[in-house]
Amino acid sequence: MKWRFLPFEMHAAAMNMAIDESILEHISEGKAKPTVRLYGWNPAAITIGNFQCREDEVDMNACKEAGVPVVRRITGGGAVFHEHEITYSILAPETFFPKHIQQSYQIICGVVIEALDKLGIAAQYRPINDIVVGSRKISGSAQTRRKGVLLQHGTILLDVNIAKMFSLLTISKEKISDKYVQSVKKLVTSLLEQNEKLKEEQVIDALMEAFSEGKQVEIGRLSKEEFTRAHYIMKSKYETEEWNNCRK
Repeated sequence: MKWRFLPFEMHAAAMNMAIDESILEHISEGKAKPTVRLYGWNPAAITIGNFQCREDEVDMNACKEAGVPVVRRITGGGAVFHEHEITYSILAPETFFPKHIQQSYQIICGVVIEALDKLGIAAQYRPINDIVVGSRKISGSAQTRRKGVLLQHGTILLDVNIAKMFSLLTISKEKISDKYVQSVKKLVTSLLEQNEKLKEEQVIDALMEAFSEGKQVEIGRLSKEEFTRAHYIMKSKYETEEWNNCRK
């Protein structure tokens, strides 16, 4: 079966999440091919996991002042600040992957590791859903299975501003100290820290090549129906207080 590859685009957080959900629905209904998409975030945003309470995780006043929207994902995991990164989504019938969640994470993260290798960065999979360089995290991911479709999306950090991230998340004051920020920097890395000469286009090309290996791939775009549905989901779900506030 052919896979569809959606080239890199920038969207607001609510639209990014709505596009993923629209594609998931269309694959479930047999109206779309298995899909890989690459995207960025404009403006910078925070996503929280499906089971998190927004007010427990995020300083909403700080986010409002900084113009950073906060959107709930349909996948699990923790709060993520999206700024200088490339995000991937892979969506396909769940029968394409092992039933065991860690095995499916390992397979998909393995493709990202292959892309990093093409860029000269030696990375490893760290269960359950991280990719590390040495012991430092460079990529995290989250997954859900709905309507017979697996969705995994993950981030690859181009750069990281830990102080800014901490200013937006609900973190104790002592953890915003310079000392704590420096300690966290030892746990996280980025592509530009590994190779300051890397360009975003090189990373995108490496990911496209890695995700295409062993597959029949066609470069595509969202159908009119997928885009229309994504716009509806964005407005009726991802931009609403009912969805983004604490779950009842």
